Amino acid sequence: MDQWISQIEQWIRRQPVEQIYVAVAVLALTVVLFVLFSLLKTSKSNTMVLAGLSGSGKTILFYQLRDGSPHQGTVTSMEPNDGTFVLHSELGKKGKIKPVHLVDVPGHSRLKPKLDEFLPNAAGLIFVVDALDFLPNCRPAAEYLYDILTKSSVVKKRIPVLILCNKTDKVTAHSKEFIRKQLEKEIDKLRTSRNAISTADISDEFMLGVPGEPFTFEQCRNKVTVAEASGLTSEVSQVEQFIREHVKP
Repeated sequence: MDQWISQIEQWIRRQPVEQIYVAVAVLALTVVLFVLFSLLKTSKSNTMVLAGLSGSGKTILFYQLRDGSPHQGTVTSMEPNDGTFVLHSELGKKGKIKPVHLVDVPGHSRLKPKLDEFLPNAAGLIFVVDALDFLPNCRPAAEYLYDILTKSSVVKKRIPVLILCNKTDKVTAHSKEFIRKQLEKEIDKLRTSRNAISTADISDEFMLGVPGEPFTFEQCRNKVTVAEASGLTSEVSQVEQFIREHVKP
């Protein structure tokens, strides 16, 4: 061992001083970058945002995920429901589980701007759609979703979006495939009409889709998926899967 150390020392002495300084600087920079990467990795956001029109069932979903019960979720919220907790379905699991910061943003038109308070730090967004009364609300839901998908905070950070078709336990509820296609058609119409507005009026938005092609969610810069749930019957497994994909336990 002593001989080996001696050989290393002799080799170092033979190297130009400039090379030694460069090597030390590179090593120090590597250590700093590694520490910064570790800090960023561990401090990744655990915030998930629930958005959608009033009456879509966001608040019921909030309580199902937190308590395993839809209690207190039958009245339209006028203030955000905001809580940090371990998902109810994971309470029985052993080991340390990362809590989720879940925010239910009210769907009332006057309260939609509150969404901008939470999006910059969101790990994902769950857009809840009423699958039972979808057709009468298709246009306003598409408008709300269009506004979300063109926000700079969503596009630049590529925030994943889950379109959650709620109340699918009902026989007359529309399927997620039907809802997806209808939303794409409505957003395509909105894209055409809004792109005709001068760029000065939409300076804070990003354009959606590919020019000359019908709009589909696959064209979005951030990942958009569609799933089903029923807040009243505790069928929220697809929501939980989406949450845990982006907020690791």
